[in-house]
Amino acid sequence: MVEALQGAVTFLGITGSIQREVTGLAYDTRDVKDGYAFFALKGIHTDGHRFITDAIKHGASVVFHSEDLDYYNTGTTYLKVSNTRTCMAPVSACFYGYPSEKLTCIGVTGTDGKSTTVSLLHQLLSLSGIKAGFISTVQFDTGDGAQKNHYRQSTPEATEIHKILCEMVENGCTHAVIEATSHGLSPLNNRLGSIDFTAGILTNISHEHLEFHKTLERYVDDKANLFRRIKAENGFGVINGDEPRRAYFASASAAPVVYYSTKDRNADIFADAITETPAGESFTIHAEDFSGEADINLPGIFNVENTLAAVLTVSRLTGKSVKFCIPFLPQLQPVAGRMNFIKTGKDFRVLVDYAHTPGAYLKLFPILRKRTEGRLIAVFGSAGERDTEKRQVQGEIASRYADIIILTDEDPRGENPQRILEDIKEGCRQKTEGKDLFLVQDRREAIKAAIRTAGKGDLVVLLGKGHESSIIYSNGPSPWDEKAEAEKALAETGVY
Repeated sequence: MVEALQGAVTFLGITGSIQREVTGLAYDTRDVKDGYAFFALKGIHTDGHRFITDAIKHGASVVFHSEDLDYYNTGTTYLKVSNTRTCMAPVSACFYGYPSEKLTCIGVTGTDGKSTTVSLLHQLLSLSGIKAGFISTVQFDTGDGAQKNHYRQSTPEATEIHKILCEMVENGCTHAVIEATSHGLSPLNNRLGSIDFTAGILTNISHEHLEFHKTLERYVDDKANLFRRIKAENGFGVINGDEPRRAYFASASAAPVVYYSTKDRNADIFADAITETPAGESFTIHAEDFSGEADINLPGIFNVENTLAAVLTVSRLTGKSVKFCIPFLPQLQPVAGRMNFIKTGKDFRVLVDYAHTPGAYLKLFPILRKRTEGRLIAVFGSAGERDTEKRQVQGEIASRYADIIILTDEDPRGENPQRILEDIKEGCRQKTEGKDLFLVQDRREAIKAAIRTAGKGDLVVLLGKGHESSIIYSNGPSPWDEKAEAEKALAETGVY
């Protein structure tokens, strides 16, 4: 394997045999087995170089490192590189036989709507008779059934991404739909490196992850890396024509770009006459080769946008008319933790949604306000050790539409949980604490308080956690299931 890598990876030093057999890849010593290659990653809280000896004890035969070492074990091959994290992509691609070259890979990026668009696109490909796998924040499917994304990262590390793509190939998939996050596309992480993308989709851009990217300009540029990686020959980009930064993403692509829109009739696919239905939305689709009615059982104009992106992409991939996809649209199912209503059996409703960015709030809250007869009761927080600038903005948007706001823990991590709530509170200038604004750190108690407050015609909306299976505190993750906790609160308050 080392010999095969010499064209793809620049080695600053090689100690030991280059004939060493590698049976697997790992960056965590707990995952190392006999014959594995171990990547000593330098992180924020620890340095993988400290664990090289442990990795060898667990069976590592090859070690990728970026620092000179005090000791080199006989029988182990040491490969020095400039950056162990970024080299994981080319190494993984090589080890797993360059699986993306055997698949039609479609990346989906943007601030909001990525997981839903991935899901809708995967569903439409499957309904079209195409065997496809997918990777998203919520789930992944290698071709033998969807399973929960247990990596706790929207975009897993490169070793895992290429392994999943390899399994798709082995299971007979011809297409792969990949959620491409800004972290995954950033050259600092290179998680999506060494992947051949046939198509890339941009949903939208808003304020997010500036704790990592530092500036909005850097965030946008990292997102645009998806379009820079689209194959010029036979590739294409799909861009939301209503996104103000659409020209920047189009200019990043060497491949042709097409647009979808709910505002611009000149887009390649355009929707108008959008009307709410009890189950979702009804609208008229206009494309070069078709104009007709369409229905989805997914509420919100943003889901119309997500559907347009998926339809346009499938049409381009298959060479078939947009009309081909229309009969499939009513069959599309929502993603777990996205606009999921919980049955209460009472005269008020409870909704779970993953919305956690200002952009998502601006799309979601107007819809909820319009669809709520009584009071809109919002329960949400903001992540610790993440983009702090968005907290006040979240509070301002929520206070504009919600009648009652209950601020609570999301993922405080190492930050003071109360400080995070106080930051959000700064944006809730239209609310009065103790009257229509409450700070309840314990998310379980916050949900109970919201449900106890709810009355006829009210809507309780639980935001920020969605599908996630834990809340991260300073001492680590604590198990969490938003839907189950809401159902438990309903039962305990005697209304379920």
